[in-house]
Amino acid sequence: MVDNNLAAPCGVYCGACRQYLLRKKDLLEKRGYTRGCEGCRIRNKNCAFIRRDCTALRKNEIEFCYECENFPCQKLQKLDNRYRERYTVNMINNLKRIEEIGVEKWLKEQEELYTCPECEGEICVHDAECYDCGMKFNPNKYIRGK
Repeated sequence: MVDNNLAAPCGVYCGACRQYLLRKKDLLEKRGYTRGCEGCRIRNKNCAFIRRDCTALRKNEIEFCYECENFPCQKLQKLDNRYRERYTVNMINNLKRIEEIGVEKWLKEQEELYTCPECEGEICVHDAECYDCGMKFNPNKYIRGK
């Protein structure tokens, strides 16, 4: 079984999240943050977005929001709209892609997408910045290979 901790139930790729990368790269204090994250699945019901309010996810009845009979629910649509506007990330499409190709292949796609074209470091979706070399880049605006 694939370790899908970096594939959030709502379609976010945790590997590009600010809180995840700051913790992973030991940059919390340097950047003025006190708490990092290891991924939404590890946080379980303390997930910042969907899980804490979703009975089906809390009871482990579904693994991803696309499995729900109410997909996409109002809460997911609101979050998706916010992420599309701020970060050019379409979580609903991410979930459809996970359903289509499976979580393992999707995670590989996301890892490649958020790899810096300058230094091959890791790009933060929230800051549109490589946390290794500092290059400003939003890969969602220039999806490579498509």
